[in-house]
Amino acid sequence: MNTSIRTVSSTFASVLVLSVALTATFGASAETIALIGTGNVAGALGPEFAMQGHDIVYGSRNPDRAEVRELVARTGGNAFATGQAEAAAQADIVVIAVPGDVAEQVVASLGDLSGKIIIDPTNRVGPGDDGFMMHTVATSNAELIQALAPEAYVVKAFNTLNYRTMIDPELSGGPVTIPLVGNNAEAKATVAALVEGMGLESIDLGPVRFAHVLEGMLVIWINGRSAGTPYDYHLRPQPQ
Repeated sequence: MNTSIRTVSSTFASVLVLSVALTATFGASAETIALIGTGNVAGALGPEFAMQGHDIVYGSRNPDRAEVRELVARTGGNAFATGQAEAAAQADIVVIAVPGDVAEQVVASLGDLSGKIIIDPTNRVGPGDDGFMMHTVATSNAELIQALAPEAYVVKAFNTLNYRTMIDPELSGGPVTIPLVGNNAEAKATVAALVEGMGLESIDLGPVRFAHVLEGMLVIWINGRSAGTPYDYHLRPQPQ
């Protein structure tokens, strides 16, 4: 083998090894995704992620319930349901699809989440004295979850829209943006790929300490709808 051919072969081998490493690190290949909860958000995201080729496991307090079996059947593929901690243990990505006021309690019950991507679509909001919705914690659920699972990669996402728009973005009448925050760039890139695979747009807005801003976006989203002016978020990129 002459020197030039040997060099090309060596370069190709190096690129192949790097490509495999990047796929493993960034989650470009199929992942196992656990949806903790089986309500509207899990019922929207699970089938959408399955259509992108991912394996779905639902974590439920009662996995044999008829509604859970129906969701598994609707999701298709290799989907199944089990207990919440068991689902999280089997997954690369864990979605905390539960009511916001129990998110901390649920995460604390899931066991060791080190090395996993945790997607947090929850919000800590409630009605104020004047009837308008308000943020009810000093920080955010995403920051509280990150503190509970310091070796996991928490990404705030899917918290600023209705579950129906997750299923059918065209209901909004135009593009819909999903803001993302989290401390790990590779984890955010993995979640962005899931977002864009659903026909939505993503935007990286920084580290997890800004998650309270995203939860605030949900507050005014709800208040706008209550005032009779419903909308969805589209953050238009400026021309470069």
